Amino acid sequence: MEEKKSQSATKNPKKANLVDHHSIKHVLDESVTEIVTSRGYVEDVRMSNLRLVMGTVIIVIALFAQFYKKKFPENRDFLLLCILIIYVKEKNAILFTYPPKDSFTSTGLVVSSKLPRFSDLYTLEIASADPKSISANPPVQFTKSVTKWFTKDGILVEGLFWKDVEALINDYQKEPKKGK
Repeated sequence: MEEKKSQSATKNPKKANLVDHHSIKHVLDESVTEIVTSRGYVEDVRMSNLRLVMGTVIIVIALFAQFYKKKFPENRDFLLLCILIIYVKEKNAILFTYPPKDSFTSTGLVVSSKLPRFSDLYTLEIASADPKSISANPPVQFTKSVTKWFTKDGILVEGLFWKDVEALINDYQKEPKKGK
């Protein structure tokens, strides 16, 4: 595994525009996906496909709202419905997985992240895809400054980031303490 990390770091360093928080979040999210899938979790693309379909529906709704027969004061209820549908779509999940093949758990992971605008604090959360399952562990998260993981040139220091994300995955996979 160490060899894989060093090869990816020397082959293709990941660079972000440090003044663009979307660029930073994208680089970090892609790295998280890489790390989680390297740990044996297979990506569940059903949710990604559902998001694409929902995005298409939202575009169609926006077109209806734009070219609706009635003008603004009369179509207010219709516009509010369109806005509500668009708002419900937004979530922070970046990765859904199936459980690992040789695992006793029956649930995959939901990995979500946040990097608020004008902030350097990146929050990464790992939770069960089915929180009501008996094999679901409690969610874990960390919040750290992105300045720890990037050089002044915007290159991601993958070794440090891998350690932090792998520690979070290990925290999630720990057996929960049971009371007597």
